[in-house]
Amino acid sequence: MEPTLRDGDWLLVDPAAHAQRAPKMGDLVVARDPRAPERLIVKRVAGVAADGLRLAGDHPAHADDAGLIGPLDPTLVIGQPWLRYWPPRRIGRV
Repeated sequence: MEPTLRDGDWLLVDPAAHAQRAPKMGDLVVARDPRAPERLIVKRVAGVAADGLRLAGDHPAHADDAGLIGPLDPTLVIGQPWLRYWPPRRIGRV
């Protein structure tokens, strides 16, 4: 997710962020990885379709369609990251 997030960033996640509305294009989400359900991923919603969400990272080297994950069942979305609290020099909203 570089440059938005870096390896080692610790995040606070709002699990109720999508209780009233579904994730939309451009939202950051924390979701279960459909390829390895025990793993959590942080990605940006790159598309919304009837069959589910398409997720992608922010890294420019992975900007092509090969970097897309999906379709992802929206029930796999855990929440929306909203605050980076570690490391201290990077504290702030995401």
